[in-house]
This record gives sequence, C-alpha cells and structure tokens, in this order.
Amino acid sequence: MSEHVAIQTETFLPYMRDVTKCEQSLQELNLMWRVIEASAKMNCPSEAKTILPTMAATRTGFSRLERELVVSLVQEKVRNVLTEIGTKAQYVIDIVVRNLFERTADVGFLATDRELCNFVAGITDNADAIRYRLREYRNKYTVYDEIMLLDTEGNVLVQIDPSTPLEHSADALISETLNSDTYVETFRFSDLRPGKERALIYSRRMQHPQTGAVVGILCLCFHFEEEMAGIFSSHRDAESRSNMLLLDADNRVIASADKLWVPVGTEVPVNRDGNASLMLFCGREYLVRTVSSDGYQGYPGPVGWQGQVMIPVEVAFSGVISDALTKLPSDIAEGLLSHAESFCPPLFDIMTAAKTIQRIVWNGQVMTAGQRGEMLKLKTILDQISETGNRSNELFAQSIHDLYQTVLVSGMRDAEFTTSLLVDLLDRNLYERSDDCRWWALTPELRTALAQPEQDQATVEKMTTILSYINGLYTVYTRIFVYDRHGRIVASTGDNAAAMIGAHVDEDSLNQVLSLRTQQQYYVSPFSATSLYDGKNTYIYHAAIRDLDNEAIVVGGIGIVFDSTPEFANMLASGITGKKNMTAFYIDRNARIISTTDDKRAVGDILDIDPALLAISNGGRASQVTVHDNEYAIVACSVSSGYREFKVSDGYQEDIIAVVFESFGAVQGTGSQTDSRQFLLDTDPAITDGNEYATFFSDNNLFAISAAHVVEAVPYSAVLPTSMGSRAEQIGVLGLQRDGVDDKRTEFIWVFDLGQMMRGTRSAVSGSSQVMIVREGEHTIGLLVDELHAVPQFNPGQIMHTPFAMQGASMLVTQVIKANNGQLLIQAIDVERLFALLIDGQIPMPPEVAEQAAENTGSTLQLMAA
Repeated sequence: MSEHVAIQTETFLPYMRDVTKCEQSLQELNLMWRVIEASAKMNCPSEAKTILPTMAATRTGFSRLERELVVSLVQEKVRNVLTEIGTKAQYVIDIVVRNLFERTADVGFLATDRELCNFVAGITDNADAIRYRLREYRNKYTVYDEIMLLDTEGNVLVQIDPSTPLEHSADALISETLNSDTYVETFRFSDLRPGKERALIYSRRMQHPQTGAVVGILCLCFHFEEEMAGIFSSHRDAESRSNMLLLDADNRVIASADKLWVPVGTEVPVNRDGNASLMLFCGREYLVRTVSSDGYQGYPGPVGWQGQVMIPVEVAFSGVISDALTKLPSDIAEGLLSHAESFCPPLFDIMTAAKTIQRIVWNGQVMTAGQRGEMLKLKTILDQISETGNRSNELFAQSIHDLYQTVLVSGMRDAEFTTSLLVDLLDRNLYERSDDCRWWALTPELRTALAQPEQDQATVEKMTTILSYINGLYTVYTRIFVYDRHGRIVASTGDNAAAMIGAHVDEDSLNQVLSLRTQQQYYVSPFSATSLYDGKNTYIYHAAIRDLDNEAIVVGGIGIVFDSTPEFANMLASGITGKKNMTAFYIDRNARIISTTDDKRAVGDILDIDPALLAISNGGRASQVTVHDNEYAIVACSVSSGYREFKVSDGYQEDIIAVVFESFGAVQGTGSQTDSRQFLLDTDPAITDGNEYATFFSDNNLFAISAAHVVEAVPYSAVLPTSMGSRAEQIGVLGLQRDGVDDKRTEFIWVFDLGQMMRGTRSAVSGSSQVMIVREGEHTIGLLVDELHAVPQFNPGQIMHTPFAMQGASMLVTQVIKANNGQLLIQAIDVERLFALLIDGQIPMPPEVAEQAAENTGSTLQLMAA
C-alpha cells in the first residue's frame, strides 16, 4: 500500500469491533483525566501546582492519542489486509505469465519440427503417425488440451482431441498467423475450440523444409480453465473470505476462484494504486488489490491481463484468531516489542503513552512521600491518577497485545504465502525441464545419428545445429548435449562446447539413463557441482535417446543443464519484491542452500533453521518467530508438492523447501525489558505510618531507594551524551529546570548507569529506560534504571539488614525488604553508600555544557560527579 494514501478512519471503524471498543475506552479515560485535573485545581491548587503542568500535558496527550491511536490501529489493520491480498493478486498474474512464457517457446520450437513440417508440406502423408507424435508431445507437456495442424486454407489436417472433431476453421487467427514471423497469442471464442466460450491458443506458421514456403499452421491450445483452477485451489485463503480473479484489459473476469460469487465475464472495480478505499460491487463493499505483470524474460504476457483479489470489508478484519503471541518465548516477545517503533509505529505510540502515565503517577507519589496535612489532599488526587493510570495500562496492555498479534499473525501469514509462491514457481519451472528433455530425446535426427556405431563430422555438425537451435529458443539452459550409450559426449552447445566433445557423463547418470524403460521416464542428477556448469551447482535433466526402429534399445541420452544460478535467484527475487526486510532461500531437507538472496551465505552452505521446519510434509507450510543473524525475525517455509504429474506420479522425488526471513531489528541485551506482572505488590491497608520507598527495576531485579532521597524520574531520551566523564559509569548529563526567585535556572547533573556500577558492563537502553533523580545533601545525580515500578510503604518489621561483605551490587545493598508476606524480596540501596562511591571530589564542568548553560541562563552551574 502506498505510504502517502490517507485512510478514512470512519469508513473502516464500524468493521473493527476491537478498535471501536478501544476508542470508547479512550474516550472514557480522557474524561476521567479531565475530572482529576479539575479536582486537583479546586481542592489543592498550591500543593498540586508541580504536577498540574504534567497532568495537563497528559490530558492533552490523551486527546491526541484518542485520535491518533485509533487512526493508527485502523491504518495498521487496513495495511495488513491490503498487503496480504496484494501479494496474492501479484501471485495470480505472475504465475500465469511465467507459465505462458513457456508456451511461446513451445510453439516456436514445435512449429519447426521436421516430421510435422514434412507432413504439412505434403512430403509425407501418414496422419496416424503424426497424430501419435502430437499425442506423445501432449503426454510430456500436459498443459495442452488440444494440438492441431492446419493448412494455409484453414483445413484441419490433424488434431488430437477426439471429442471435438473439426474439418475446417475460418478463424481470423489463421491469416494473422500466416502473416506473422513469430507466435500469435489468441484468447477469445474460436471455432477451433467450439466447446469453449474462450480459448487460449498459441499459433505459429510452418514452413516447407526445403523451400521455406509457408505451408500451414501449428496451434497449441492451452488448458486455461484447468490451470487457473489449480492456482486457485492451491492458494486461495482457507476460509474463502476473499476471491482470487484474473482480469482482462477491460477489467472483465476471465477466471474466478468462485464463479458463483464473481462470475466469469463480469466487469469488476479495480484498484491498481493500492488505495485504501472501499469499492462497491453488486451492492457489497470490498477492499481490492489489482496488479499487472512486469513480464518475464521479455515476454509481457497477454495484453492488459491483471491479477486481482477482492475481500468484503465486513469479513476483512475478522480472520482466524491465532495465539502466536502467547506461544513466543518471553525474551523474544519483549525483544520484538523493543523494535515496535520500526515495525509497528502505532504499537510504539501505545507503549510510550503507557510509560508516560506510569511516570506521572510515580513522580507524584514520590513528591508526596512523607508529606502530611494539605498534601494528603494531593495524595487523594494521586490515588485517583494511579487508579486511572492502572485502567489506562490495562487498556494499553490489551491494545498492545491485540495490535502486536495483528502485526505478527499478518506478517507470518504473508510470509507463509510468499514461500508457497516461491516453491510453486520452482516446481512449475522444473516441470517444464522434465518435459523438454523427454521431448527432445524423441528428435528423429538425434535418434538416427546415435544409432550409428560412429558419428562423422557432418553428423556431429548436424546434431550441434539442432541443439543450438533449441538452446536459442530455451535460454534457461547453459548447455544441451547428447552422448552415446557409453556416456561419451558427441555434441554440445554452450561455452567450451568443443572441449566437451569426447568427455564422459558420470557413471551414475549413465546407468540411470540406460535403465529408463519408457519415453515418459527421465532422470535428474543431484544438485551438485559439475564441470558442465563451470564447476557450479545445478540440476542436469537426462532422457534416453532410443533407436528409431526399436524403442527398446537405448542408443544414448540427452542432457540439459539448467542455468540454476540466475533462474533460481530470479524466482526468489520476484517473490520478495518490495519486501525490503526479507531474505529468501531454497534449501533441501538437510538445510543445504540451493539458492539465496542473502549475500552473507552461499550455495552449498547449511542454513541454521529449526529442524522441525525441515520435517514438514510435502505441500505443508509453517511459520514462527525466531532469532536469525542476531535479529528478531519471522521465519516461514513451504515444502514442494510438485506440479501436475511432476514429483507427484512420475517417480521423481526431490523435496525443496522455500524459506523466508523477515527481520524486525537487532536482538536487545538482557535486562532491557521486565515482566512487571511478576512483581505486583500486595497492598496492606494496615500500613499507615511506614517508610516509603521508590521501587524500580534493574537487570530484571526489583530495587528500592528511600523516597525521601528521590526527586523525580525523567525518560532516558532527555539525557545528553558527553565524552567528558572520567568514570565508565558516567553516561551523560541531564539538564533540570529549577525555579529561582527571579528566573528559571537550569541545573546540569551527571547521569550514572546503575547496572554498570553493579555488574561492570553497560546497560542496554530500551523504551522503558528511565533516569531517576536522586539527592543526598547538596549532591544530585541521575541513575539510569530499566523501568519504574511503584512508591509503596513498608513497616520497619519488613526491612532486614543484610551482611555487607560481597562486592558488586551488595556493596550498595544493605537492606532487603520482605514484601507480599515474604514471597517477594526487594533489594534496598543505601543512598549514603551510593554517593560515597560516586562523589569523591568535584569534576570540572564540561566546556560545551558551560557554554550552553551560559548562553541559556547566564547562571553558574555545578556538576557533581566522580
């Protein structure tokens, strides 16, 4: 979907129950924030003055969030649907065009077949033999339902379909083909196929073998309906919520996955630009994606053909609910959330808002800690804020879960479909290779030449000419060669062709070819390096060449070297076009790479992948969330199941797995996210005069500092990095606004990494990271922590002294608080020890800070640090 396309929220909101519910909850919370703010202004204006600006900002933020969050949720859901149906629409047209490209090569080659040309020219007259030859061709290339030979007057000389016997045709394609020096592609009603409303016919003129005069026409009739039915049945969504279509240039349906829903011949609305707008069709509104083909190897496809997928808006956002999120390991789930800003901006907005509210409540509770009298009124306000904040967090948590689930499930589904497309492209392509080698093995000139004990130079040149002509039409091969029954190569195309003459095919391939019993059988070498492909890995397709007079005798074989490197790469690249964070692979059951778009890996390498994915059954597909190349990623795969008889009933088995990885961002360090639900505190109403502590997380552990020493918390984004600190724990400076008598003064303080002080390594920063402002006497510092927690009260009986003997964290921790009846232990940091460790003298103020401060405030600044 185009990024600049505006989405009309009101259009889609009625079809998204979860978003509507979220919007209603946001409106209720927004009203509650207004009531709290008004209550604070009326009941304790002076006491609340320090938090009123923050509350006002929160209310304003909620008003914005109410609008933007709903818009973001709607946009994300619409984008996911449009992406999914767009991928499917692209598949429909791409697979059709690739298939029809092969037909253009087929008709060009078969129209020059010597036996067929001799018959059409009148040099031979055995119609039964020609019909048998055409049926043999149909047995190899099963995509055709009729093959016909006509003379220049439109008289039918031979056809293979006995159900529609024809004698003559007056179709205009006859004169068009006779006057064309290339193939003619026709899709409409034709008297050549009287039983069909439309027929897809590839025709080419045929010439006299000696004089070159045009003597007739070859027509290959593509089994269009069967082909489209196969595409639709394999790749339509399982719930049949959408309909896949193929359209012509007039936007009329020429193939429909569900003809009762959208009949063939119907004109439908199209959406080529990917606009997020609803389109009306037969009284029902749809989301639509329409895609044209970019062509394949110079072949543009039938003029104006388009792939399209339509999904009714009332079911577009109500797919099968998945529990993919709950199945994720917590470290991967939290790691993915840390990249919310990049892979799902609205998700990041929700998380940021939740942290802001938490910080407001936490700061307010810190400020009123230990206060009495009128400040109790403010504590009541803060209780209301806390309660409303908890309700907000519950809403945000659910919104985060739902949106996270939507993004993941949509991504996994799209990735799975992409791999299904990739593996289907491969099977369909290689199906053609199995057809080619078997058909070319029937070439009479090759059979006659190899039946001779020796091949003279003239015979070799004649074979080479034939092979070169074939190779010129079928450019997916780098080399086509023939060999005698001893495996000696006697003719070849490609680079260094002359040097290949006299070389031998490997013994295993020769034995396999000699053991082939029928013309329908073939052999494919394992995917491995070969001198026939410049030492690179590829498949070589072999078929036995049989004696022209006695088909039981194998006189040699033909080998066609598939140009696997660019061909496989092209398939992979086309399948992930526009997916900038996605890499694709073809691998075998042992995870050996056959092709990849990842420049960090090479063909032959072993791909690190879950063994369970390698064991998926043929035709199956799956996806999961994993860590790949030290990044969080969706991995999806599909296993080949063959195409038509290829790998299904022809005896050939070579399972290929298409794999894609879609990355979301680098793996975060441990401790950057904490599941705060494990650290909920039980409130004890009996505690009315206890000690108040500000609690927070560091390294997934819960710590506490006496609230009397804590000023406030600010987001880590407010920290200014600097290289002036003399200690490793100093990570930057923070400017604090202080109210002076006559002016507002900025005080700069050093910020220290608490995690590094405890364990010796730098803490990973995430969206939850906060800086606590801690004061002891005249000294003030900032402490980087992973996340804020609460400001609870504890009785003296809950506080235990701990031996001060160990190094690291225990140097700062002198007490342990027993919470939740002793089930939860909170480590209390001794503030005096903390400052004694850090403040051992004054550090000169960084020059750039001094200059900035002088310009901004003209005041004298003092930085306290180690």
